[in-house]
Amino acid sequence: MADITHRRVRTNGIWMHIAEKGDGPLALLVHGFPETWSTWKHQIRGLAEHGYHAVALDMRGYGDSDCPADPASYTILHLVGDLVGLIDALGQDQAYVVGHDWGAEVAWHLCLLRPDRVKALVNLSVPYRPRSPQLKPTEYMAAEHGDGFFITQFQEPGRAEKSFAKYDCLTVLKKFLWVNGPDLLAAPPGVEFIDSLETPDSLPLWTTEEELQYRAEKFRSSGFTGSLNYYRSMDRNWELLGPWQGAQISVPAKFIIGDKDIGWQSFGTKTYVEGEFFKGLVPGLQVLVTDGHHFIQLERAELVTAEILSFFGERSGN
Repeated sequence: MADITHRRVRTNGIWMHIAEKGDGPLALLVHGFPETWSTWKHQIRGLAEHGYHAVALDMRGYGDSDCPADPASYTILHLVGDLVGLIDALGQDQAYVVGHDWGAEVAWHLCLLRPDRVKALVNLSVPYRPRSPQLKPTEYMAAEHGDGFFITQFQEPGRAEKSFAKYDCLTVLKKFLWVNGPDLLAAPPGVEFIDSLETPDSLPLWTTEEELQYRAEKFRSSGFTGSLNYYRSMDRNWELLGPWQGAQISVPAKFIIGDKDIGWQSFGTKTYVEGEFFKGLVPGLQVLVTDGHHFIQLERAELVTAEILSFFGERSGN
């Protein structure tokens, strides 16, 4: 990855690390949990080779970006503000945006709150879901899934950090690579979620020990608290997003998900994505369900890159 350049940019009151390559229209690549900018290594090169300024960022709390100590500094307004500030810092009025996992969640809301700053969106793995008018997210999750559910366990400050600390960072990352079935989203009663995940004996073909070691080193430096604070802000986000109840996303958007993704198999996602309600929230939405698991930008790198280029190109004349 030596041909990719790195720097830190001031945005929304923090210093954000970015990895970039190429010249042309700005394309932002926004990672999820537990990842860093490096999850986009294939897409950075593919976009740059086709005339884009590809910029993959470390989200706040991750990698070489700042990690504010206050959990209240991780609301969806902060995260969207980081992307708006980054677009400004890079001297652009608009950007093409690609998001995965939590990065998809932030990218959906960037389009909801500031559609004027986004030319087109491709999101992976996590669909846009509307705000419930009645229940806070953690209230619903606790009632449906109990204390063993991973998001429920992530709510208490220090709990997940303590359970993660029983393993080295590389082992934690390996455990999350292999969460491949809906039954693994919740631990049995009295068991910490990370303890319920097996440590694989081998890696999937789409990643290497070296690549995971790089990411593990970043988590050894930053810790996991910043990334866990995204989950701890979910109820606060619910409160803040009240004014946008029922609002549609008007930005041209495409959603890609693997048919073996743990999210596809859970929460009624298959029915939701294939139904009309989701498309009604994002008029004109394109959906692609393909063979693959959760980290589809790595597992199906060539396909995902081609879909991104095609979708953006149709909206830019490239």
